Amino acid sequence: MIKRFFILSSLCMVLGVSAQKSHTVVQGDNPYNIAKKYGITVDELLKLNPKHKDGKLAIGDVLTINSEKKTPVVTKAVVAEKVTHAAGTTVGKIVLQPKQTIYGITKQYRISETDLRKLNPELDSHMKIGDEITLPLASIKKYGGDQQAVVATKPVETPVEKSETTTPAAEGEAYVIQAKDNYYRITKQFGISQQDLFVLNPGLEEKGLKPGDTIKIKKSNTNTATVTEPVANPKEKMDSGNEKSSTASNVVVGDDYVTYTVQQGDTVFSIVNKFGVSIDELIALNPDLSHGLKTGMVLKIKKLDAAYVKKNGEVLSVVLMLPFGYSTNETQYRGMALDFLTGAKLAIERNAKGGLKLDVKIVDSGNEASFKNSLTQINPDNTDLIIGPFFKSNVIDVLDFTKNQKIPVVAPFANTPELYNYSNLIIVETNNQTYADKIVEEVKAVYSDQKIYVVADAKKENANYIKSGLEKAVKNPNIVIVNSPADIQLDQNMMTGQSAPVIAILANDDMGDAFANKITALSKEVQGVKAFSMFYAPVFEKKVDELSQASLVYLMDRKINTEGNFEKEILAAYKSKYCKTPPKYAVVGFDVVNDMLTRENKKGEIFKQMNKVQTQLATKFEFVKSKANGAYVNTGYRVIRLVP
Repeated sequence: MIKRFFILSSLCMVLGVSAQKSHTVVQGDNPYNIAKKYGITVDELLKLNPKHKDGKLAIGDVLTINSEKKTPVVTKAVVAEKVTHAAGTTVGKIVLQPKQTIYGITKQYRISETDLRKLNPELDSHMKIGDEITLPLASIKKYGGDQQAVVATKPVETPVEKSETTTPAAEGEAYVIQAKDNYYRITKQFGISQQDLFVLNPGLEEKGLKPGDTIKIKKSNTNTATVTEPVANPKEKMDSGNEKSSTASNVVVGDDYVTYTVQQGDTVFSIVNKFGVSIDELIALNPDLSHGLKTGMVLKIKKLDAAYVKKNGEVLSVVLMLPFGYSTNETQYRGMALDFLTGAKLAIERNAKGGLKLDVKIVDSGNEASFKNSLTQINPDNTDLIIGPFFKSNVIDVLDFTKNQKIPVVAPFANTPELYNYSNLIIVETNNQTYADKIVEEVKAVYSDQKIYVVADAKKENANYIKSGLEKAVKNPNIVIVNSPADIQLDQNMMTGQSAPVIAILANDDMGDAFANKITALSKEVQGVKAFSMFYAPVFEKKVDELSQASLVYLMDRKINTEGNFEKEILAAYKSKYCKTPPKYAVVGFDVVNDMLTRENKKGEIFKQMNKVQTQLATKFEFVKSKANGAYVNTGYRVIRLVP
């Protein structure tokens, strides 16, 4: 039975504060600190001032402030919400505070990003200060410190869907589909993956969930994986791993269309942004939208290209092409390949235990010169997925070799425009231009005639790309590319002669410490300095308070949240199997293989699952089509914003 109650934890005082009618922008102002000053949200401020909806402010601008709004001022968090779900998880809520990020929350509350997103499906669109974040109640109590409760002026109950079946069926029992059921609700209620559900109920994926139908919900214990390794490769015993349910979502892939069930809080704008379609395209596929968007509506999002279908019955035939170099006695990439394999094998075992039937063959791809000989070990008429090779020229050889069969090919490291024309290619590595484009977007949002410094590496490719992007994005930019953070200097106000803040961008991945020190020093001299970095540096986490004064925004990937439950499980399994923590390429091997295998359905139609955003051990996977009939390219990264 679902229980709900509220715990009063301290005294709450609510005072009516009259907001001023207008505000004149001064040096150092931004939408956030202005909204905070007058007790309104940034969204409310921008709605009152539509000509500044892009967030760009200039000194002297006069902003309208709602004079009739009475703003509640809460002196202390007072309400803790406790909900016991049918699945047995007791959750509460926290209110997002300045300086808190998705990554910071996962570290503080010892929860994986995957689990956090399950509890907060609209997480990316609700990460503003003051937003409520759902977390396991035990984690809030244990790790929350002062952040033990929801900030609110009165207890607010969130409606919870009632089900005719409130007690999960015992393992092995059947379940009758209810009117409000969807895949997410069923898989969460019974603790199985969507993939398991389809395996237990052949035909369910095609016909969908129909109220009144009976389905099986017992978890599968099948553990089938055949792995064939190259003869010269050291033999390692395959241990059994632990099951990880695939990421649940409200997105369903049919034979022809991707569909989406509208959730509470969705807007047409949020949906078109989520799926990368235009409003016109969405309305053309869903004429009923002319009557308004309603929670529970099932929308057609887009028509799918013909998907690859596996050839070998229920078994998925996978080839891993790794540069061991045994055939050529070349050891240059052998350590990298062996590490990648250890992580890959852990992922294979986990998915096999989850019910996926696998036949895995490991091929020694040799070096660039001998590579084509390794292709003779692949039977394209009996292969469903190829992961590897590592190098661009080899990837092209594989694509040419399999062009008639259109076998899905996964490139773990190669990412160049030359590869974007192949429709059956999945490119895993996020390129630097994607990171640079995001930095340009972030700078544009706060730019207000400041001088811009870009710290470059020796090649200056990233810096020049950012400079070119900013010259198109903002008006009259003054951009200087420098070789060292030491060259960043405060600007001078021509009218007053006083120091003026600047924007500093790090486009170099090995100057994090020097950049952090320089930004900290400049922020002490003048308010309003803004800092951005294409890359993560450990010092950013050590100097959060100092760097938040410059509102540092940095991009991060390939870093493990060691406090997350999923991450802890994988790290423990790896250490148990190999007696060490996973090195860099083992992490990549696990992430790539686990992500690809969790996207496979029972027909091997991996391309139908490419719209899902998933974070594995250390890598975020968010694929987009490079062009209408081109490759799938990973654009995933995590954005960390430090707020003063």
